[in-house]
Amino acid sequence: MAEIEEQSADPELWANKEEAQKLMKRKSFLASRLGLLDKIGELLEESGVMLELAAEDDDAASSAEAEAEAEARLEEALGTIRDAEVQRMLGGENDDSNAILSINSGAGGTEAQDWAGMLFRMYMRWAERREFVTEVLEYTAGEEAGLKSATVTVAGSYAYGYLKAEMGVHRLVRISPFDSQKRRHTSFASVFVYPEVDDDIEVEIDETDLRIDTYRASGAGGQHINKTDSAIRITHNPSGIVVQCQNERSQHKNKATAMKLLKARLYDLMLKKKEEEMEVYHKEKRDIAWGSQIRSYVLQPYRMVKDHRTSVESGNVDAVLDGSIDSFIEAYLLAAEPREGQSG
Repeated sequence: MAEIEEQSADPELWANKEEAQKLMKRKSFLASRLGLLDKIGELLEESGVMLELAAEDDDAASSAEAEAEAEARLEEALGTIRDAEVQRMLGGENDDSNAILSINSGAGGTEAQDWAGMLFRMYMRWAERREFVTEVLEYTAGEEAGLKSATVTVAGSYAYGYLKAEMGVHRLVRISPFDSQKRRHTSFASVFVYPEVDDDIEVEIDETDLRIDTYRASGAGGQHINKTDSAIRITHNPSGIVVQCQNERSQHKNKATAMKLLKARLYDLMLKKKEEEMEVYHKEKRDIAWGSQIRSYVLQPYRMVKDHRTSVESGNVDAVLDGSIDSFIEAYLLAAEPREGQSG
């Protein structure tokens, strides 16, 4: 921090806007880390003082009050230590990036599409609670309910670092509201998360490798979706990656956003290939393979949400579906082995 403050005092730094922004981003990151450590120290010191007062106080009532106050400070310190532990795991190369969240319904028609719509709402509510900024880039509505697919950018501090924990297949078990015989159904939806790629990261894309199609945006996407003839779908032939954007009225803007999505997907593919190459030397505790079932949400015959990677459970299904998923995310991050290159 002292080195950064010394560098920021140099007038020449501010002549390069990009370098100055990177330095200030690093400063903010360090300030957050140091702030947590300072808070832990203060809480432990305050707790110690309260315990000393309790030991010296002859009055039983006031002594018990001081002990209770000390315990409260310790509980807060433990919570802050957990926050620091989680933050330590957010030291990956792209963890501080904004996230691109993609939700796709599995096989099963209306039932699966409704489940994908429920997940969409869950993540939007989670982002809202964290005061993250979301933008719906693509939303293909289901035939009767929910959605077939949706792509959203989530902008906020460590958005990708947190949301990468949600990547995989999510399973729902419930009595279907679309089944007249009230039978229990199992539905699946997949969640993919990519870091939003900064403009200074080079990802080579050969225009001759692309197939670009235009189409009319359709489906109920709410106020964020404009029904226009300017929606763009880009297919990258070598990788088979398909991206689309329909949130702008301008075909040019939709193409620019779709190219940004493609760049993020290709960059993510490159990172995964690099991870596979390093797997021989650095094996992780957790399996984050594409298509793996990571969590089950059971509404009948009992109510329970369980993460299969960490065994964390919650009986408050309604709260989870309303965006209370931090306990699952934090457990996943804390279960991970720090990767090479992580700070912390």
